[in-house]
Amino acid sequence: MATFPEYIAQNEERDGVRFSWNVWPSSRLEATRMVVPVAALFTPLKERTDLPPIQYEPVLCSRATCRAVLNPLCQVDYRAKLWACNFCYQRNQFPPSYAGISEVNQPAELLPLFSTIEYVVQRGPQMPLVFLYVVDTCMEDEDLQALKESLQMSLSLLPPTALVGLITFGRMVQVHELGCEGISKSYVFRGTKDLNAKQLQEMLGLTKPSAAQGRGPQAAPQQSFNRFLQPVQKIDMNLTDLLGSYHCAHWASPCPSPWVLLVFFYPQCTFPNTGARIMTFIGGPATQGPGMVVGDELKTPIRSWHDIEKDNAKFMKKATKHYESLANRASSNGHIIDIYACALDQTGLLEMKCCTNYTGGYMVMADSFNTSLFKQTFQRVFTKDVQGSFKMAFAATLEVKTSREIKVSGAIGPCVSLNAKGPCVSENEIGTGGTCQWKVCGLDPSTTLALYFEVVNQHNAPIPQGGRGAIQFVTQYQHSSGQRRIRVTTTARNWADAQTQIQSIAASFDQEAAAILMARLAVYRAETEEGPDVLRWLDRQLIRLVGEHTCRVSATIDLNRKRLIIVFNNSPDESSYYRHHFNRQDLTQALIMIQPVLYAYSFNGPPEPVLLDSSSILPDRILLMDTFFQILIYHGETVAQWRKAGYQDMPEYENFKHLLQAPVDDAQELLHTRFPMPRYIDTEHGGSQARFLLSKVNPSQTHNNMYTWGQESGAPILTDDVSLQVFMDHLKKLAVSSAA
Repeated sequence: MATFPEYIAQNEERDGVRFSWNVWPSSRLEATRMVVPVAALFTPLKERTDLPPIQYEPVLCSRATCRAVLNPLCQVDYRAKLWACNFCYQRNQFPPSYAGISEVNQPAELLPLFSTIEYVVQRGPQMPLVFLYVVDTCMEDEDLQALKESLQMSLSLLPPTALVGLITFGRMVQVHELGCEGISKSYVFRGTKDLNAKQLQEMLGLTKPSAAQGRGPQAAPQQSFNRFLQPVQKIDMNLTDLLGSYHCAHWASPCPSPWVLLVFFYPQCTFPNTGARIMTFIGGPATQGPGMVVGDELKTPIRSWHDIEKDNAKFMKKATKHYESLANRASSNGHIIDIYACALDQTGLLEMKCCTNYTGGYMVMADSFNTSLFKQTFQRVFTKDVQGSFKMAFAATLEVKTSREIKVSGAIGPCVSLNAKGPCVSENEIGTGGTCQWKVCGLDPSTTLALYFEVVNQHNAPIPQGGRGAIQFVTQYQHSSGQRRIRVTTTARNWADAQTQIQSIAASFDQEAAAILMARLAVYRAETEEGPDVLRWLDRQLIRLVGEHTCRVSATIDLNRKRLIIVFNNSPDESSYYRHHFNRQDLTQALIMIQPVLYAYSFNGPPEPVLLDSSSILPDRILLMDTFFQILIYHGETVAQWRKAGYQDMPEYENFKHLLQAPVDDAQELLHTRFPMPRYIDTEHGGSQARFLLSKVNPSQTHNNMYTWGQESGAPILTDDVSLQVFMDHLKKLAVSSAA
């Protein structure tokens, strides 16, 4: 019998699922007392090397309100060739192709090993991938040159059949016609005008032919659209030359909103529900048009949190509404919007965040297009798997099916609701709720959704001993090869009576998953509520949880939560950027964001993980800190002095040279695999960038108590924040008093 940690790890590896509780309370009343709801972190495209796609389509339950997929939890009558759905108990006949089924000859979908299985949809044409580059030309020459090189590099990574389009924008917006031989042709629009879809389609010649024109020109809109989207193999050289010929548009106030022209791309006249990536490269804030976030005059700074609180951000509401309408249009058509914003000041990510958050696109923020942070991150977008396919999926839908005792309350992550009502939809909404289906336009192997459930079984209707609650996740998506695929994950957990089996429920608690699920809820609330109110709510939940259960609860839920909830010391764009990544990354990466990882290197032995505490900062140590967004190497006071004296260059101190090199090698490994690439910081005791470390560690030693403890025990932190020990002492007192 596996222990709960082994069981949890096994389920995550096989199915990409982590539940807050792995034994579920059997009634609604008991579930509400659990404080942390029954919820799951689900990674739809969890990488599996041992999961070859099956070349036939899934068998579905015949009941119209169910349509669950045949899975290992179903009861099968091999003699009568019938199977009973484990969600609605409907008895279904196997299709003729299953005539040879028997106890010893079972299809893959009935084997417990394949609780996650992937099918290839055979019907329908294979659609090409579409990449639309939307490029800001209002930036420094050096920046623009670096961006052009990155774009030319990306063309060499695309499959030859992929369709590519180009829009550039400065004061004017240019839609480039790529189908012209030997001549550069583009349609130019004023960026200040907000044109509707119909006007743009007429101007670009993308309107559908009328019935009076006869049946023949049915392909006309497709042909006219081909002027703007061409296969890479046809226009690789032309597009490379076109990108190379672009120069910086030196305007005093850069970039009107480019988004006014993206509507030409939508499927009234193009590729309905086809995977498409709209990659937008922004070098500054929009100063004109419906999406403007700051005025033309340089003396007026872009909005700050203070301006937003005082309702003094005059462009914010209109711009946010504009970008939301574009994001809704893109998500309804299955198109992904990526934003690569590279500038020293804010670019308007706060207003534009819905474009990436609704469509599952990437948001990348850097100081310049000429940094390795942008260049390597952009290159990693086109990473391929062992089969040579891109690690990205398009136009996905996720459907959740549940057994009768449990309903789905909602989802938090890069998705939008498909407003699909059904018997498994809860009235109690959490996040994006009121539905059992969501659109996730862009997926990659780390994209993770938080799904929240409600136990609806009544207290007076006990579930039979040994009963199990089941949940099925059905993800339909367009694979980067052009195939439509369906990945089905079916999982179940035991029910338990909290009156008699509370120890079993408590032992099944997954505190890492619970910390991330509660933190996602807090971040979701922080979008509409004041930060201090959200922190108070989080603290109350933690007090109730510790008071209700004897299970050990880590304070990861509290440490370093401030970056995600409290906006002090972060610009509005930075907060949007941090929250975007927290709401889409998998559990391991999200935990690092909440509680950074700290490793110590010294002459005392091999590298070891140490507490994220000021007591870990010692003079003879080198520290490596991973906050997800930053990789920092910190040299203690003595080590820094040795390094300045050049000991590492002397042959007799070769071991010191190895000590200096060890954290650098480990940091490089992280820098080469993380998406987006983190900022790399090399600092030392007393260095200006040491603040990045000092702001993250727990201040167990401050200027208030440093003389009490003596200076040998670590570095004092100049802060009035309470230490974790003080927080935990108060938590214990409050938990005991509330439990009493």
